[in-house]
Amino acid sequence: MFERLDKYRTELSKLKAKQSEIDEKIKDLERKCSEEEKTQVHDLVKAANMTPEQLARVIAYAKDHTPNLSMEQIVNKEEENHE
Repeated sequence: MFERLDKYRTELSKLKAKQSEIDEKIKDLERKCSEEEKTQVHDLVKAANMTPEQLARVIAYAKDHTPNLSMEQIVNKEEENHE
C-alpha cells in the first residue's frame, strides 16, 4: 500500500546524500581556488621583487588612474591584449 511512498522516500534519501557529497566537493574546490589565487598573486609579487607596501601603492595607483572602469573591465581588456 505504501510502496510508492517508500520508493519516493528512498529516492529522496539517496538524492540528499548525493547533494551533501556535492556540497562538500564544492566547498573543497572553492578552497582550492582561493589557495591557488593567493599562490599566484604571491608568485607575481615575488617575480616582480616587490614588497607588500609597493604592491599596495601600485594597486592604489591603478585604482586612481583608471577612468570609470570596473576591475572586471580592466581584466577583460588585459585578456584581449594578450590574445
